[in-house]
Amino acid sequence: MTKITYIAHDGSKFEVEAENGSTVMENAIRNAVPGIEAECGGACACATCHVYVDEAWAEAVGEPEPMEEDMLDFAYDVRPTSRLSCQIKVRDELDGLVVRVPERQA
Repeated sequence: MTKITYIAHDGSKFEVEAENGSTVMENAIRNAVPGIEAECGGACACATCHVYVDEAWAEAVGEPEPMEEDMLDFAYDVRPTSRLSCQIKVRDELDGLVVRVPERQA
């Protein structure tokens, strides 16, 4: 299992154990992480699962694909490490991943 830490806008932390092959968004929903709405259910068709990847993890997570970049145009307060959590697949290399949830979703 891969450990992911979600940091809500108010600073509260949610540490979860995630199965490889699932997504960061799916694990947020399963564990009731506040601020991750995921209105499209992970289809990369909205921007309501937007997160900021901790800078220490940005390289390991990688860059968004073109479709995700297009959807990020609709996200609130996009930053250089913004990603849609539905597009981040959990894998061993991401054990310890830290993501921050923005103040609000699009």
